[in-house]
Amino acid sequence: MGILSKNNSENKEEATNFYVPTSKNAIIVFTRNPELGKCKTRLAKTVGNESALEIYKHLLKHTAYIAKNTSADKYVFYSETIQKNDLWDASIFRKKLQEGQDLGAKMQNAFSYVFSLGFQKVIIIGSDLLDLTPKHIQLAFEALDENNVVIGPAKDGGYYLLGMTSINQALFKNKAWGTSTVLKDTLNDLQKSNVFLLEELNDIDTFEDMEHYQELEKYYKK
Repeated sequence: MGILSKNNSENKEEATNFYVPTSKNAIIVFTRNPELGKCKTRLAKTVGNESALEIYKHLLKHTAYIAKNTSADKYVFYSETIQKNDLWDASIFRKKLQEGQDLGAKMQNAFSYVFSLGFQKVIIIGSDLLDLTPKHIQLAFEALDENNVVIGPAKDGGYYLLGMTSINQALFKNKAWGTSTVLKDTLNDLQKSNVFLLEELNDIDTFEDMEHYQELEKYYKK
């Protein structure tokens, strides 16, 4: 979902802005900064860096649309640097940086920060799914009324959504991030918890993951 982030004066200015939550629910979007040669690298091996970048931008727009249509406070965590004027409207999304040595640490830090603001339900999603809809997000929040954790399983053995009512640090440790064992290992950590599973969706990382989406053909069939 992202790599170790860097700080600059602009980032510090954004990070210190005062903010009062408007609900008890929050959604976190983890995103990579869309830079040529630095995103969708596995996909780029098949379609090239330029097409991979355009495809990722398409995925980002879809993710932003889904998040905007969610009844929750919204946060976007960038991998590299916070961008002021981009598709993540600052009037809708609070902008932060990912912090940590690996994906687990970054997600744990993001959850800890958002929970510290007083939210009761917090959900995190990536930015790699065209099949994700606002209904999935709404169902996830509803599931947290009676469950400690909600997970959206991905077809590659990971997950596209993770939601909690309180921080569970075990979920972010001792995982082989980016592999097919992440979901299994996560569920092993939750044997004593009430867990709700959403439907399985397709996470786009390779050409095989996306070749059946006609809306993406324009980016590599030229």
